[in-house]
Amino acid sequence: MFTRRATLAFSLAAALVAGASAMAFAEPEHTPFTPAAFQAAQHAGKPILVQIHASWCPVCAAQAPILSELLSQPQYRDMVVFRVDFDSQKDAVKSFKAREQSTLITFKGTTEVGRSVGDTHKGSIEALLSHAI
Repeated sequence: MFTRRATLAFSLAAALVAGASAMAFAEPEHTPFTPAAFQAAQHAGKPILVQIHASWCPVCAAQAPILSELLSQPQYRDMVVFRVDFDSQKDAVKSFKAREQSTLITFKGTTEVGRSVGDTHKGSIEALLSHAI
C-alpha cells in the first residue's frame, strides 16, 4: 500500500515523464510550403530544410523527434523548415525530384547542399542540417 507521500511522488514523476515524452516527440515548427514562400526564403539567403513528409510514414514519424531536438538548437534558429505533403502536393514533390516520403533536402539560399532519404540517425541528419548554415 502506497503512502500519501509515495503516491504524490509517483504522480509527479509520471507527469514529468509524460511531459518530457510529449516534448521529445513534438513536431518541428515548419512554414507552410508554397513556391512563393520557398523562393522568398531562397532569395533572402536563408538556410532551408524541405521535408517531403507523409502522415502515414513511420520513417517520417521517427524523423520528427530528431528534427525537433536539432532544430531547437541555437545554430539552427534561422533555418526555415518547409514541409511538403507527399500525397497532396505532388507538383512540389516532383519539382524537388523526390521519389519517396521521408526525403530531407537542405538549401543554402538557392543552392541545394544536401539530401537524404529514409535517414533516422541523429548524427547524419545533424550533418545534413549543418551544410545549410
